[in-house]
Amino acid sequence: MEQHYKLSRVRELAGDDQEFILALAQTFLEEVPPDAERLKNAVSEKNYQEAYQAAHKMKPTIDLFELGVLQDLIEVQDWGKFTKTDVDITDKLDIVLAAVEQASNELRSDFNL
Repeated sequence: MEQHYKLSRVRELAGDDQEFILALAQTFLEEVPPDAERLKNAVSEKNYQEAYQAAHKMKPTIDLFELGVLQDLIEVQDWGKFTKTDVDITDKLDIVLAAVEQASNELRSDFNL
């Protein structure tokens, strides 16, 4: 439990309300994996604006659950925002995608979702 994510900030936000914590975990699973897929596709297609939007949308939740990849996600976001055509961002993207997958699997298991 909580190897690839942390609940300390989630608990603080939820006031330790278990139903709210569960709702936040469900929201993570409903929102973040599809956004990560959107980000992956945008980077592979060099759709900078779409990559920026997807990464920007993911930031608050990645930060709240403390996946440890916020800085990597910001680099991917900035790659899109500033149309960094001379930068290969795939290493940073892979780090973010792996963290999202690991956290998603753990959240499903830990919360029986």
